[in-house]
Amino acid sequence: MRPNRLLAAYLSPIALAIVVLVVCSFADKSAEAQSSQPFPPAQSQRPDQTKPLEDRSAQSAPPAQQPTAAEMSKKETVASAFLRGSGFQEYQVRSAAEAMPEEKYGYRPAEGKFKNEKPQFGPAEVRTFAEQVKHVACANFGFAAEFDGQKPPEACDKGGPSPAKTKKELLIYLRDSFAAIRKSLGAIDAKNMFDPIEGPYAGPNTRLGLATVVVWHAADHYGQMILYLRENNIVPPASRPNPPELQDKY
Repeated sequence: MRPNRLLAAYLSPIALAIVVLVVCSFADKSAEAQSSQPFPPAQSQRPDQTKPLEDRSAQSAPPAQQPTAAEMSKKETVASAFLRGSGFQEYQVRSAAEAMPEEKYGYRPAEGKFKNEKPQFGPAEVRTFAEQVKHVACANFGFAAEFDGQKPPEACDKGGPSPAKTKKELLIYLRDSFAAIRKSLGAIDAKNMFDPIEGPYAGPNTRLGLATVVVWHAADHYGQMILYLRENNIVPPASRPNPPELQDKY
């Protein structure tokens, strides 16, 4: 074998070892360099996943605000004050009448007669639900007539002259009675509120005094009507989380 070939054969393993050492050295440095770099932030979802819906509840339009007492006082009148109070009672009474099923209109919470009753304040026997509705409606028409100086319907404490009997007829009668009351209350002002009012229902009185009777009378009978509803497992609409609107037609 020639000397140059012998030298080449001798040097080949050494050269190979050197190359391997150099390559390993560069590989170690590259790994160290990569390990020293910060990892990218972990993704909360895969790229193929749909992004969650954005919560925009805070961006929704705020509910309409009621006027403050200061704002209300700038436009308040005698009529508007009574119409507001009467409006609450109208909703409560009419919605209760709408909620009671027709087959329960003849319901009365107890049979028999009261002892030591006062005939001038109503029948001795407990009213049925239908009689409650009819009494409130007749009284409203009676109050409205007295406001206008007219003769009111007779015997509203015992049902009055209206022939209304069915639920539909009584609901119409009740609805129209509150319309008459709104007209009467809307005519009260600072000049006429102390005018004298005569009549069998809450008279003698003044226009202002009779207006207070209108509101509390409806509230009084609403307090009785809700007991009729509760005893029949019906939640009064005015007490529900989302009170329904009143019906215009029956």
